[in-house]
Amino acid sequence: MSLGKEFSKGILRENPLFRLTLGMCPSLAITTSVNNALGMGVAFTGVLLASNIVISALRKIIPESIRIPCYIVIIASFVTLTEMLMQAYLPELFASLGIFIPLIVVNCIILGRAEAFASKNTVVPSFMDGLGMGVGYTLALVIVSTFREVLGTGTFMGHVVFADSTYSALIMILPPGGFITLGCILGFLNLLQNRKVMKNRQATQLKLKQQVAHEVSSN
Repeated sequence: MSLGKEFSKGILRENPLFRLTLGMCPSLAITTSVNNALGMGVAFTGVLLASNIVISALRKIIPESIRIPCYIVIIASFVTLTEMLMQAYLPELFASLGIFIPLIVVNCIILGRAEAFASKNTVVPSFMDGLGMGVGYTLALVIVSTFREVLGTGTFMGHVVFADSTYSALIMILPPGGFITLGCILGFLNLLQNRKVMKNRQATQLKLKQQVAHEVSSN
């Protein structure tokens, strides 16, 4: 098993938001600013890493019949710890993210990685899987929030980008703006993927034609 492959798949091939389209609710709700996106991404990654490690380490001890409740208890414990730390040391960010911090418990990405990967693999691959998925999800949140914050408020991480407010589009920081931004990004990524598939198909067809021509000329 390649650890590098386990890490990179969460960033590109199996990006939780852009490829698997999981965790949509918090992704659309908190990406009105880059600061919120970074805060949520770091909190999410920390919980995912810790839960993956613990679930992987206990995979042979946890009874099969109650594995899902056990996973949820483990995840909820780390979410509670993260919530308490944020409330103590980052109160403004905690207030801004609100209910979406405790809702990490039921985030389908974390429970999905626990069930699909951590429960079936050793600690180190599970760590790399969690790290890759966490980084990929954080990058996706930052990309979406960058478009929404810059276009919606004319700022980036609180710093003014457009001094003239007429360049701002209020809809981008409203719920419809989240759907519009994510839809455009997904459409662009699908366009790139389709072009890649077409190029590979054309290259394969060309190779087959060359082989056939070579066989004909040989005969």
